[in-house]
Amino acid sequence: MRKAQRITLYKIVWCKIRYWQNLRDITDAELAAALQVGERTLHEYDKSAKHITLEKIDNFLEVNHMELNELMTL
Repeated sequence: MRKAQRITLYKIVWCKIRYWQNLRDITDAELAAALQVGERTLHEYDKSAKHITLEKIDNFLEVNHMELNELMTL
């Protein structure tokens, strides 16, 4: 029997950030500025978010006056 593949924490967080972006109708440029990365990096995170750092997530939360639990409950 195959073991169910788990969804990694970084993928869950990245999906929540992209979902938040969609809800607020934020452009990729605005999101990139909030994370302090380039737009190209956003597209790399879409392929694999394993390189997103806690620093980038913290930047996003700080700029948007959010707590991590608020993001995770979206």
